[in-house]
Amino acid sequence: MPNTEYLFVYGSLRSGFKSPAYDYISKNFTFVGNAKTKGILYSLVTHPVATSTDKDSFIVGELYVIKNPQFTSYAFAQIDDYEGVVVEENFKPLYIKAKTAVLFNNQIYQAIVYWYNGSIENGSIIESGDVMDF
Repeated sequence: MPNTEYLFVYGSLRSGFKSPAYDYISKNFTFVGNAKTKGILYSLVTHPVATSTDKDSFIVGELYVIKNPQFTSYAFAQIDDYEGVVVEENFKPLYIKAKTAVLFNNQIYQAIVYWYNGSIENGSIIESGDVMDF
């Protein structure tokens, strides 16, 4: 499927959180499996965030595929809103959406990942790369 869109989630959108945001994910995306991508996971006291990296540091999460490709733009627009990607002029987005290589079942998938766009200066690294260890 050339137009298939994948989503990789590592934080509050994961199934373990059972949040309203996850309910949205489960209605519009199908769980593919547990996966990982290059990144660094940080604890910012109140919540974990992740940034991408070229180093051999990985974060773990879940890979999903859109259920109905006709609604791809709409489905991702809702997640963009949740993640603070679209902001008013002169404001910095909280997260940046990027296609990222994700490893699942020894294969690479190009998936949308929401990377933190704020300061990690006061954050501490979560060595396991798993937000469930936060």
